[in-house]
Amino acid sequence: MKRKITRRKFVKSTLTTAAVISAAPLIGSSQISASPYDPKGLPTRILGKTGVRVPLLGFGCGSRWMSIKEDDKALAILEHALNNGIYYWDTASQYGNDRISSEERIGLILGNRRKEVFLTSKVRDRKGDDAKASIEKSLKRLQTDHIDLLHVHAIDSVEDAENIGQKGNVLEVMRDYRDQGIVKHIGFTGHISAEGMKRAAELYDFEVMMIAMNHQRPERDQAFEEDAVPFAANKGIGVVAMKVIRPRESVEGLGADKLISYALSSKYFSMANIGTDSMEVLNANLELIRNFKPLAKKEIEEVELALHPFFLHKNVPWMDPSYSDGFAGGVSLA
Repeated sequence: MKRKITRRKFVKSTLTTAAVISAAPLIGSSQISASPYDPKGLPTRILGKTGVRVPLLGFGCGSRWMSIKEDDKALAILEHALNNGIYYWDTASQYGNDRISSEERIGLILGNRRKEVFLTSKVRDRKGDDAKASIEKSLKRLQTDHIDLLHVHAIDSVEDAENIGQKGNVLEVMRDYRDQGIVKHIGFTGHISAEGMKRAAELYDFEVMMIAMNHQRPERDQAFEEDAVPFAANKGIGVVAMKVIRPRESVEGLGADKLISYALSSKYFSMANIGTDSMEVLNANLELIRNFKPLAKKEIEEVELALHPFFLHKNVPWMDPSYSDGFAGGVSLA
């Protein structure tokens, strides 16, 4: 499928975002008394069909967080996030380091704070029996009786999207867990195939999509933000941005604060999920979100221009289709 919408056209389509966001989606804590979660004054948005209000920032518990070797230090950062309104925690069955899985680490403190957390995890297996075993393992590791949002992890093609819904495969199992109330909401993630992501949104009753932003491969043939994202959002699916800050590592002068603001200035994203590896990073992001204002038209254009060399970069590992995210230490803990 050829790209029909250029990145430039996508940006132009979101330049009215500032007015849209200021008029409706940003919601202060005084307006969300019906929510079981407390954003501690952070602005929130509705996460699509789930109806759940989420802070603009989620806490990613993947490779960056798992690069912190000391559990006590990592958990102190996670609790600080929760104490300051970041109650959306994102993990996955295979996230971890060479000593402990991300889910096990979270389970160490979830305990009596479970009701305060909107907990997200992911299942990578496609066969139903394997998926069921993975979900049960996740529940045990997390020391919880339910997961608020469970994703099919890493849709990588149109064929993969079509396969997950076949009888006896992962989606059937996820729906069964949702029917039982063990899983509250279902979604999917991906950062390889825009067409695959769009197909998954088209075919099924997913409530959330987490999709890579600023993550295309060098050939730039994947219309993530231009096609898959608006398609899902217009269907009522809550869209979460990931890989938002990656360009800062190869584009000089393009900071994380600007990249996060750029993502959140799109009318299509409910929130950005950010990996966190230090208290300093967390506090800086909290300050940014507390005072968030959508970027002006000129600022969006400046970021767009700065990103151009990033998409031509041929030595960025996470643009390789074989890249596997979520580990620190190179050991799979699936």
